Amino acid sequence: MIDTAREGPILIAGLSGRIDGTNARQVQTELESALGDDDRRLLLDFADLSYISSAGLRVVLLVARQLDQKGGQLAVCSLSESISEIFKISGFDKIINVHADRPAALADLQG
Repeated sequence: MIDTAREGPILIAGLSGRIDGTNARQVQTELESALGDDDRRLLLDFADLSYISSAGLRVVLLVARQLDQKGGQLAVCSLSESISEIFKISGFDKIINVHADRPAALADLQG
């Protein structure tokens, strides 16, 4: 479900499958435990994510708020067409940094 890696100071979490009401709490717990106290930058890579529900969007928002409270940044990348549409309809594309691919997101987070 979540595969993590690091690129310098940036924690990258690759999400796969679906995030919905059945597993959103587990995803949130895994993301929170992957984030260390010193982590300020997180990239959520949605390349292998096929679906996200409102419960999944809530997880993204909660993690973004936690990072914001620490003066950190969250970015997402590689959204499928359907997930991109969900982000636009919900207005998440206005409050979360969305990038076409991982290199663009990493460049933004490193800048």
